[in-house]
Amino acid sequence: MAPPRTRSATSTGSRFAFRADDGAFPPADRDGRLETPTTARTETPMLTYEPDDTFAHRLDPRTKLAVQIGFAATALAHPTPWALLVLSALTGLVMAGAGVSLRRTLVAYRFALLVLALAPVLSGVTLGAPWFDRAAATASGLASYRVLLVLLVSAAYVRSTPVRDSRAAIQRTIPGKPGQLLGVGVALVFRFLPVLRSDLRTIRETMAARLGTERGAVDRASTIGMLGLSRAFDRADRLSLALQARCFAWNPTLPPLAFSRADYPVLVVAVVLACSAVI
Repeated sequence: MAPPRTRSATSTGSRFAFRADDGAFPPADRDGRLETPTTARTETPMLTYEPDDTFAHRLDPRTKLAVQIGFAATALAHPTPWALLVLSALTGLVMAGAGVSLRRTLVAYRFALLVLALAPVLSGVTLGAPWFDRAAATASGLASYRVLLVLLVSAAYVRSTPVRDSRAAIQRTIPGKPGQLLGVGVALVFRFLPVLRSDLRTIRETMAARLGTERGAVDRASTIGMLGLSRAFDRADRLSLALQARCFAWNPTLPPLAFSRADYPVLVVAVVLACSAVI
């Protein structure tokens, strides 16, 4: 078997060669999960669908989408501490119903959490006396906490819903070409992001093995960014070719969806959440 091809890039006079998987766009299994290289398993993976027998896994994806929409609308409409306390309890129930690990979810969202944590501090800082506005910081902190709750509920949806089911739910809820375009976009995002993340991890590990960590932060960031964009465009070109070779269809045979008895009380909760956003 021929060895993998070596790619190289130049940044500020230095060359970093890295080996990467040059195969076609990785296929997804029957559950919509992406096959990732074995080297990627050493790091905490991105949140993806995981087959299980939890309560959330048995729900129709349209029901789970309705809950997400109602929850997000309520969280944005009621920024008071008491409302956020009730939504926090509801978030805990949702995560427990989907079997989501809080620690793993927070690790996956660690970069977003950093931004959410900095927002109240930056909002409270003023250029003059009293130098720190507590009211502005509190309002920003509540807004950041609302976003965190929405992210946690979204993580429960991602873990409990296959990509194909998400596409089917969207295309059957939104008729015509808009629904087909949105469904295809969601499916590609869920399958493409893990591949790009694996490429970036490969670049970072290769740079570290060649003492790239001793270079300046700006130099490292520019090198990773340049190589990452190159890999992203390569992946996109191969994805386009693969879709053409496999006779990509806008309206394929989607998995059947049906509401069960467990969906109806959850739909009632979704309706209550949506109504509370306008009351």
